[in-house]
Amino acid sequence: MTAQQHTQASPEWSDGPGLQEATVEHLQTLMEQGETTAADIVQGYLLRIAANNHAGSEINAVLEVNPDALQIAESLDAERQARGPRGPLHGIPVLLKDNIDTGDKLHTSAGSLALANSQALADAFLVEKLRQAGAIILGKANMTEWANFMTEGMPNGYSSRGGQVKNPYGPGKLDVGGSSSGSAAAVAANFVPLAVGTETSGSILSPAASNSVVGIKPTLGLVSRSGLIPIAHSQDTAGPLARTVRDALWLLAGMAGVDPRDVVTRASAPLHPGHWIAELSTDALQGKRIGVPREPFYTDLSQAQLRVMDEAVLVLQDLGAQVVDPLPYPDLSVIQNHTVLLYEFKPDLNAYLARLSAEVSAHSLQEIVEFNRQHPQQCLRYGQTLLSSANLTTGTLTESKYLQSLAKDRYFARKIGMDHVLAQHHLDALLFPSNHGAAIPAKAGYPSITVPGGRAGADGIPVGITFTGTAWSEPTLAAMAYAFEQATHHRAAPSTTQD
Repeated sequence: MTAQQHTQASPEWSDGPGLQEATVEHLQTLMEQGETTAADIVQGYLLRIAANNHAGSEINAVLEVNPDALQIAESLDAERQARGPRGPLHGIPVLLKDNIDTGDKLHTSAGSLALANSQALADAFLVEKLRQAGAIILGKANMTEWANFMTEGMPNGYSSRGGQVKNPYGPGKLDVGGSSSGSAAAVAANFVPLAVGTETSGSILSPAASNSVVGIKPTLGLVSRSGLIPIAHSQDTAGPLARTVRDALWLLAGMAGVDPRDVVTRASAPLHPGHWIAELSTDALQGKRIGVPREPFYTDLSQAQLRVMDEAVLVLQDLGAQVVDPLPYPDLSVIQNHTVLLYEFKPDLNAYLARLSAEVSAHSLQEIVEFNRQHPQQCLRYGQTLLSSANLTTGTLTESKYLQSLAKDRYFARKIGMDHVLAQHHLDALLFPSNHGAAIPAKAGYPSITVPGGRAGADGIPVGITFTGTAWSEPTLAAMAYAFEQATHHRAAPSTTQD
């Protein structure tokens, strides 16, 4: 048969089981009823990626797909037939941000060319957990290079390895958010039902809000950091991105756990994210007290964005919440900097790079900086000011400036900030627009969850409604976010991607 004859004889491929806006529970029902298989679901998402990632709307959210994904899916289908599903993630595809290790044929580069050929020797702990739960690692998502800790002025979603991620609600027009840009855009565009991002300060909340999806930044210690390319151990965490609160919680449940390789998880509270799903209720906002810190977190919003937030406040009140608006909030501009990150980046990254195979181009921050200098056209389109500044530190964490900044950040973000305000006003949560104010819970190590809140202005800019609370308050935050989500249903698929 000639190539032309073969093409003419090929069937009209589609995304199979109807993957547009499909939830985890819907996909599980289809598989349980025998209407589809994990292999069909994987193939369907791969076809959507083929139609839209580089062709079509050129979302550019996916760097590479797992060459074994279909075979893994078939194995899980056989297991389902023989013994039943492992749980709610059995046969569900998941995309990973490109700074999360997988001990398979995929690469882990943080979007850099220096690590473009790096293959991790083992799975990150969260990846181990997901595989054990029956999830299928579909591939790696593009991201802002080095999790947006490469240089000042780096566009959200840009990496030397992967190019520019685009927002599916306005490719090339609307900001895609960062640095988990590809993870959020892929979920928004229905390339995958679930994706994992990481956050040091706003890097889950920002792209989730910008792409009209749900993002959860967990309490530091709920999800292990082992196997993540780091920025700063005092703030780094991974978290889920999904199209619904329930789906985000299913993914979080699959990722969370105590990891003997990560000391912060050993001290974590005995949380069980899977249990929170059963407790979700549309009445969860009844009697809750929520503060709205207008100053300074709402002051730079456009009038259209302010209208979205004002409408959200009315919804919360209609659902029974007691809203303190405006809420006085102390001036925390003193901690709005990245001093701690600059000092922690070098030792944390060097420890990660030292474990990589000899074939990798760089095994220290110094070598990363030098590699970029030797390839300026490919690697230094926007410079590397942050990498260079971090490289000038000793890497010993003995500097007075670092130690004082760390103590100050923790004191002002926690005691003077979140803890004080929540206690003083007897609040269950604070309400922020999108990722505004994300530095506060980031430096405190506290959780946030953002859900679609609507679209602003003629351009239809997505706005996130973000609930933030004290440590280990994820069950309360998720319940409130779910009640808001179910009352509003602001999430809608973008029109730029096709089946």
